Amino acid sequence: MSIWLAIPGLGGSGPAHWQSHWSRALPQVRRVVQRDWDAPSRRDWVSTLDAAVRGSHGEVVLIAHSLGCALVAHWARQHTGRVRGALLVAPADVDSAAHTPEVVRGFAPMPLQALPFPSIVVASEDDPYVSMARARQFAEAWGSRFASIGAAGHINADSGLGNWPDGLALLESLRAPTHDEGVVNTL
Repeated sequence: MSIWLAIPGLGGSGPAHWQSHWSRALPQVRRVVQRDWDAPSRRDWVSTLDAAVRGSHGEVVLIAHSLGCALVAHWARQHTGRVRGALLVAPADVDSAAHTPEVVRGFAPMPLQALPFPSIVVASEDDPYVSMARARQFAEAWGSRFASIGAAGHINADSGLGNWPDGLALLESLRAPTHDEGVVNTL
């Protein structure tokens, strides 16, 4: 059985967030817990993620949200471990002062190298933290499939997704033996 590591962004994912629903409902989900959710340090967060991957038995699937997507991109530049794939949801544009707060600027510049594992970038048309064009640019640079879910805000608790079954379906498609590249407009 693979381990699914839920990687929240700035502030962590509260109890109504889909990552929290998955953590409670699915025994294979483990949350990566950062020391400080509100004043993120790229070095500390990368180290924490690396320890979580190394401490997991078997293959690992990364499930990142917002700043967690930038974290995965930074981590993947130096580490790979046994990562089977990554679901990268609502990547925060850490390079943009217009879209993200100053506290995340330590994660800039956003790495734009291909990821060494299959991945899917999931974006919303009205996400205040990243434009659709920028989310597509991340997907292309990372070699990720791209999935637009329409207007769903930041794809967080405020989006009202609950346990987000469509997100689980995307995750299952990532874990399938074959991984088709390209753009997916779904959900």
